[in-house]
Amino acid sequence: MNTLAALRSALRALAANKLRSVLTMLGIIIGVAAVITMIALGRGATERVQAQMKGLGSNIMMVLPGGVTAGGVRLGAQTGQALTEEDAIAIAREVPQVQVAAPTSRTAAQVVVGNTNWSTSIFGTTNDYLEARDWPLAAGRGFEAAEVQGSAKVVIIGQTVAQQLFGDADPIDQVIRVKKIPVTVIGVLDKKGQNSQGQDQDDMVLVPISTYRNRIQGGVGGKQKRIGSISVKVREGQNMKAAEEGIRDLLRQRFRVQPGADDPFTVRNLTEILQAQESASRVMAMLLAAVAGISLIIGGIGIMNIMLVSVTERTREIGLRMAVGARGRDILAQFLIEAVTLSLIGGAIGVALGGLATWAVVYFAGWQVSMSGGSIALAAGFSALVGVFFGFYPARRASRLLPIEALRHE
Repeated sequence: MNTLAALRSALRALAANKLRSVLTMLGIIIGVAAVITMIALGRGATERVQAQMKGLGSNIMMVLPGGVTAGGVRLGAQTGQALTEEDAIAIAREVPQVQVAAPTSRTAAQVVVGNTNWSTSIFGTTNDYLEARDWPLAAGRGFEAAEVQGSAKVVIIGQTVAQQLFGDADPIDQVIRVKKIPVTVIGVLDKKGQNSQGQDQDDMVLVPISTYRNRIQGGVGGKQKRIGSISVKVREGQNMKAAEEGIRDLLRQRFRVQPGADDPFTVRNLTEILQAQESASRVMAMLLAAVAGISLIIGGIGIMNIMLVSVTERTREIGLRMAVGARGRDILAQFLIEAVTLSLIGGAIGVALGGLATWAVVYFAGWQVSMSGGSIALAAGFSALVGVFFGFYPARRASRLLPIEALRHE
């Protein structure tokens, strides 16, 4: 019996018991659909974290004011000794692993142009902030050295602010008001998207750090040039832990911290945090795929069970085929093709169901997913493998029946 004849025979046998065939395929259908959906969810979560890492910038750390303890009461983060612009300069100059250290202060304010206004975040910083964040400009230019030193009335705006204030018009060289101070737009940041907390990174305005201190805050920073944080980028290939320890040791010296005392500042390795999230996402994706794979195995056991029942029911048919010249390998091929056909049909339906389930997750839950041809091929291939693996034993059992005993079977 050739393969085509065996396939026709298998399809006739499956069509003769439609309900049983459908119920047998149900495990494979659910398993394949689950594998495709779970892999899509896992890959989507991993890609989202990777996008957040890319949006954050590579090898970046944040230095923030720490907390203090007064009368046995911990006052919380950023209540300790303030950071200054000189601290950022010292980190960039004295810690060899550091590429740039950008002083940053932040507040919220209304920005106005004509009859349009928008509430956004105002960041006082330098061009080093853009380098630390790997954040190119979509249009215009960055701050000049004289502008950073001289409290110039210039700003760089994010994509969201540009869209809200100017729509499709070119914002370069346009004048906007920040806290009633007229400033000129000299650049527009490239699009970054949301960060890991779901905040829109493009909803921001950058001003020179001196402009922020002297004009936006009105000199509140004082002679010490106090800032809210320092964005640090470590050189490519350098050890992040060594850089963190170098920053910590330098600031302890500058703040004259006594041995054994708590740091009056906090150093956060943001890249390490997101890498841990990415690793967790990958592990979760593998666990989800493994759980879904169990459904395929259960479906395969169902196929084995039904095929054994089919061999028992068709013992006389097997005897007749052998009596008229069918060989053991022909019987083996026939039943094996039946099992594989069940798996492949179930796999095809499962692929369609998995695609529908993935679409439903995106449409109703709004989760990020990533369906690839590789995951579909993996699920379909695994379903065929399940059919071969679990169908082999019943097929082999059928092929070893003796014709005389098979004909005597009632």
